[in-house]
Amino acid sequence: MGTDNLFHKPKAKNARRLQRRAARRDPYAKVLIVCEGEKSEPYYFRGLRNHYGLNTANVEVCGDCDSAPLAIVRYAKQRYREEKDAGDAYDKVFCVFDKDQHANYAPALEVIASSRPGNCFVAINSVPCFEYWLLLHFVYSTRPYSGLPGDSAANQVNTELLRFWPEYEKRAENVFAHLLEQLEFAKNNGIRALREAQAREHENPSTRVHELVTFLQGIKR
Repeated sequence: MGTDNLFHKPKAKNARRLQRRAARRDPYAKVLIVCEGEKSEPYYFRGLRNHYGLNTANVEVCGDCDSAPLAIVRYAKQRYREEKDAGDAYDKVFCVFDKDQHANYAPALEVIASSRPGNCFVAINSVPCFEYWLLLHFVYSTRPYSGLPGDSAANQVNTELLRFWPEYEKRAENVFAHLLEQLEFAKNNGIRALREAQAREHENPSTRVHELVTFLQGIKR
């Protein structure tokens, strides 16, 4: 009987820990967003989370991994496994990454497509980069970007963005707040650009950031 009590104590302790974690959350999905750590993406999604009053216990934004798409996906899957093993799995895991010049962009998309559970892992990819999404706050453009010697496709997008927002810099903490008034315009532009890219079967340029924004806007419902 004493042995049985020793066996059950860790289970009871873990159950209480899970109850406390769940109690800190609001009654909507538990979400993980994994981004490149040294760019504007984590600041953007934290700003969005704060603006809409989303609980940090429900919506976790991580920018603690390498910028390579496959590294982002592997980190996301590791965090999912850790939380699942603890008995508190995420409902959705969003992997936010650029195509840019990354050699493992396509493999990252393939890993996400084959991940289980199938409706949990979602790729939020931008071609050539996240700044294309920011540019769509100012103008609708589907001009493709091709890398040149000494001037990458991503750098070309940055140059164009600076025409509309001269103060922009990577890792800008106020990026979401600065662009808030143009958010719906950007979402409509993102939808149009993605549809056009799918119609012509060429993803340059395109983004899926609007899909994650829309999900977070409606998560409390």
